[in-house]
Amino acid sequence: MAQVPPSFTLGVEEEYLIVDAETLDLVPVPEALMDDCINKLGDKVSPEFLRCQIEVGTGVCATVADAREDLGQLRQTVKQVCNTHGLAPIAASTHPFAAWQEQKFTEKDRYQALEKDLAGVARRMLICGMHVHVGIDDDDLRIDLLNQFSYFLPHLLALSTSSPFWEGRLTGLHSYRLTVFDNLPRTGLPPVFSSYSEYERSVQTITDAKIIEDSSKLWWDVRPSARFPTLESRICDVMPKINHAMAITALTQSIFRMLYELRRKNQRWRLYERFLVEENRWRAQRYGPTDGLIDFGLGKIVPFDEILEELIELATPHAQELGCLADVQSARDILTEGTSSQRQADVFRNAIEQGADKDTALQEVVRTLVAEFDQDL
Repeated sequence: MAQVPPSFTLGVEEEYLIVDAETLDLVPVPEALMDDCINKLGDKVSPEFLRCQIEVGTGVCATVADAREDLGQLRQTVKQVCNTHGLAPIAASTHPFAAWQEQKFTEKDRYQALEKDLAGVARRMLICGMHVHVGIDDDDLRIDLLNQFSYFLPHLLALSTSSPFWEGRLTGLHSYRLTVFDNLPRTGLPPVFSSYSEYERSVQTITDAKIIEDSSKLWWDVRPSARFPTLESRICDVMPKINHAMAITALTQSIFRMLYELRRKNQRWRLYERFLVEENRWRAQRYGPTDGLIDFGLGKIVPFDEILEELIELATPHAQELGCLADVQSARDILTEGTSSQRQADVFRNAIEQGADKDTALQEVVRTLVAEFDQDL
């Protein structure tokens, strides 16, 4: 019997930081604000690990256009509610000058257990991300595509980078978020599994040992979702501009469809040694799209604009079928406009050059992030 094609449905999750509209520093989310958001958005919004964070998630979307509409409404509503409380959301993976030591945890059993389990590592988790779910209904197909998709994770990270600052310092990294996140256990590139049953056995080993209660505590860069028949790409920084977020979403969906079509033709994407993919992951984390990735076949570093053109070419026929070609092609705009990490660094340096002190320059970075949150809606 022929295999039923995957649905390739989409779900997008984003985490936001909440700042005071005047001081631009992080603030704990007031209960009244969260209640207002829940009243308007239901289970599409929830508190996060730290009280200065809010998480949103779209419903199940058939197309990238549907995901954009849903996510746009979520962003607009969160911003409107925040504004009524004298606050504002930002979609960046780190706050330019806030101190993690000063943040408070959400008083929820799950988060308190997480803090107890992870100790000092958890207390530094002042970071936000963007997750893209793609519907892959068959269990073994999900694992096969998981193995192959890992190759493309550095490409997506490089395009999404939005965390160049940490505690008031320009770190030199485009995604400092991963430096913090990788201190957690069960993070980074996923292992390679031969089948869904092997994946289940591996998870069962550590659940039986009472180390984790379920697979939601696997925080790999891409993972089978614990709740849905999806593969969940988790590598990306959250992006201020929704247009950029949708380009990443469209690329993610199209790459999965490309890999599925290869399998249907008894072909596959080559599985490279993990340490090679990790090298590209580091290059994306360190340089974003500014210094190229390794082409393993050529054995040399290739400029990222050439890498992106090859990726768009690979994705194009699948994006056409999925109805998201314009979004895939808009990934070029990220290179033209700069990733958020590049734009943040430019705002900071320009403010310093114009005579601002460091604190004022950092505030200007946050002010720009506030403005970008809904500028494309």
